[in-house]
Amino acid sequence: MSKRTKLKRTLLLAAALVLGANGAHAADLPRAAPSPDFVPVTWSPWLVRLRVLGVLPDPDARLSAAGVPLAGAKVGITDSVIPELNITYFFTKAIAAELILGVTRHGIHGAGALAGTRIGTTWILPPTLTLQYHFDGLGPLKPYLGAGVNYSVFFGEQERGGFTAFRLTNSVAPALQAGFDYMLDEHWGINVDVKKIVLDTKVKLNAGVIRGRVDIDPWIVGGGITYKF
Repeated sequence: MSKRTKLKRTLLLAAALVLGANGAHAADLPRAAPSPDFVPVTWSPWLVRLRVLGVLPDPDARLSAAGVPLAGAKVGITDSVIPELNITYFFTKAIAAELILGVTRHGIHGAGALAGTRIGTTWILPPTLTLQYHFDGLGPLKPYLGAGVNYSVFFGEQERGGFTAFRLTNSVAPALQAGFDYMLDEHWGINVDVKKIVLDTKVKLNAGVIRGRVDIDPWIVGGGITYKF
């Protein structure tokens, strides 16, 4: 074998050894983990609102005295303005449940055939739970619609105008709702909300001599601030 052939074989063998060593070394190196395509953003289901509410009754009444209907006897109920706390929990980004908490005080007076008659005052605790649908795709504007139930607790009744034993019965009522949040940033926003509660109650005066049903049917109009966790 000539020297040239030996040299050629030696160079080829050396090249093979170098390439093999480099390949083994590359195989031993750890591979960089691929970057994820999506990193989930932390999302909180809780939202709270602090609002000022106007409670605006739309009253009517059906009264009787000793079992005899009082023709034309009506009642009027004063409006009330109160602070209110609202807690909302989102089951999804579109479906939420809202609970409102507040206490109102109202004066009740005669109307129609009873015009000019003072009847009494009462406090009402009206927790209202609604299930809402929130619309998306409108930027910072977040409108919603809701429907649910109200349970009104009447307490602290005080009779006026010579009446005695003034009592109102706690009542369950349906509630409808519409409103929107306008978000100023990720957490803070402004809220406007309107509810209609179809509420009536039984009333007794003078130990039940005068009794009947009073439709309160309030509109509840509110505005305030929103905080989204």
